[in-house]
Amino acid sequence: MPVHVLGEHPSLLTQILAELRNQKLQKDRHRFRWNLKRAGFLLAYEISRHLPYLQAEVTTPLGQAQVQVLAEPPVLVSILRAGNPFMEGAMEAFDFADVGFVAARRTELTNREVQVEVDYLAVPPLEGRLVVLIDPMLATGRSILLSYEALLLRGRPRQLYIMALIASEYGVSTVQKSLPHAHLYVGAVDKELTARAYIVPGLGDAGDLAYGPLHH
Repeated sequence: MPVHVLGEHPSLLTQILAELRNQKLQKDRHRFRWNLKRAGFLLAYEISRHLPYLQAEVTTPLGQAQVQVLAEPPVLVSILRAGNPFMEGAMEAFDFADVGFVAARRTELTNREVQVEVDYLAVPPLEGRLVVLIDPMLATGRSILLSYEALLLRGRPRQLYIMALIASEYGVSTVQKSLPHAHLYVGAVDKELTARAYIVPGLGDAGDLAYGPLHH
């Protein structure tokens, strides 16, 4: 599986990542969501550079111009709930894309044996489509893998792109082994997971930071 780590070189994305990781700035929930959206736009733009294009012709006020346009719109699928502000940025980049949602929630929190349950799926038909599966935190990889299995109920995508903000080395390895045909675009890859399967240094719980903590 090709892995594109966009934060390896300084850019606007590394600036946004620095703000998202900053515990002091995280107190501003609106700013956190806004930065997730900005990061989502930048990662989606990078994905757009590797999609298929067609040559076309458009009429300008002064003549005809040869242009390159996307061969087909992708399907953007957000893993609820933290994926939503992240996907909003991707929707700004692919404003004509079809959109779907899948809910994958943790039911048990033990190190690298985290149990994930998929209990909601609302996506368009996916057979032969280009699909971008979106989740800001790729920790153990279980949410991505189970969400993809759920997506297969709506058809097998022709190509799968996975878009994450921060991943763990363990999660990247797990997804690589299980989905070797996929393309992973990630802002940064961190080394460790805690006993509760959170990425270290990571940024904390992206869903809680974006929307407030849940009571389990």
